[in-house]
Amino acid sequence: MQYITLNNDVKMPAEGLGTFLMSPADAEMATLNALRAGFRHIDTANGYYNEAGVARGIRRSGVPREQIFVSTKLWPSGYTRAAEHIDKTLARMGLDYIDMMLLHQPFNDTYGAWRALEDLYDEGKLRAIGVSNFYPDRLIDFCAFNRIKPMVNQIEFHPGYYQPELTRWCMEHGMVVEAWSPLGCGAVLGDPTIAKLAV
Repeated sequence: MQYITLNNDVKMPAEGLGTFLMSPADAEMATLNALRAGFRHIDTANGYYNEAGVARGIRRSGVPREQIFVSTKLWPSGYTRAAEHIDKTLARMGLDYIDMMLLHQPFNDTYGAWRALEDLYDEGKLRAIGVSNFYPDRLIDFCAFNRIKPMVNQIEFHPGYYQPELTRWCMEHGMVVEAWSPLGCGAVLGDPTIAKLAV
């Protein structure tokens, strides 16, 4: 297993299982099977409505909690609601902490929500905090006007949709770029060059 060190020295497994569009039952089985196969990074979100299923898969796996990197996402909704939603996520998943919490999109009150993430990070409920689907115009503000800089920016990134300027900007500012849909929803598997490399 390879690990990536975030800008706060937390180590994140380089490969993970995403659970977008999975039902709670499917997310439970996918999580269980992934952990049994050696995965140690599981990604979900409040908006996927399957966090509880992921949590059941984690418990059934028998893998010690400290060996699993759990990442989830929160829709920005201001300080108070963000803090409430994070507490609900912890309760729903039966966890004492989340390894990484991301703001899902650059909409609504991102600054209020980010302050909630910063405070819960300070309390140890979140080991790392970051953003998802943010571009440099919003990231510049986040780096300049918030106390804690995002550790990760999770973006669509695959051979069919390479974002060199955004990737370069994140790397220059100490943010890890995490790919969602790294196989382009399966589309890149039909590319002859990719198929040749995979042999």
